[in-house]
Amino acid sequence: MSENLSRRHALKWLAGTVAAPIALKAAPGETEPAPPAYPQRYTLHDPDFSKALSGPWDKLMTEAELKTTTALADLILPKDEHGPAASEVGVPAFLNEWISAPYERQREDGEVIRGGLAWLNTECFKRHAKPFEELTADQQSAIVDDICGLEKPKPEHRIGAAFFTTFRQLCLGGYYTHSATWKGLGYIGNISLGGPYPGVPQDIIEKYGLQEVA
Repeated sequence: MSENLSRRHALKWLAGTVAAPIALKAAPGETEPAPPAYPQRYTLHDPDFSKALSGPWDKLMTEAELKTTTALADLILPKDEHGPAASEVGVPAFLNEWISAPYERQREDGEVIRGGLAWLNTECFKRHAKPFEELTADQQSAIVDDICGLEKPKPEHRIGAAFFTTFRQLCLGGYYTHSATWKGLGYIGNISLGGPYPGVPQDIIEKYGLQEVA
């Protein structure tokens, strides 16, 4: 539970950072930053540990939605030489917890995600008469190719494209805030590195006159 809370808080911080192109420029002649040009929708604040936690809350996703979520998350983030698959680090469970949280932002994401999962399976049945998780990898990729990375998706794919953008963002957030994936980002952690450590070159020390303290 503590890991889930930590990952959720990390995402909340990231979301707040991305959503806050705040005008903190100092006005002429002033030393303090000017107030934001408009109020932030989501503000960062220290947690109030004197209040009881509102969770755990009931999870909204059905078993069918979780199966589709797992298949799509693993298609986006499969297991390879750089890290585990999305499902191996609990991304589907993270998504379920995220959209089930009793907060406005999460519930808005929940409408997009659950509506998008329904759209995705409707599209799968139209093309192949099967749900997404039962399609071959090529069939899954063909559908995802129609809703990912396009600036102007076809009108019939707009709902799917909006869903996929949100789904992919949440997948990446859940995946890369799990410690098992950090090496894929190049993070090696607090480990000792082999020496030697020669220190500052002598010519640099002499250039800045630091012979006495070097």
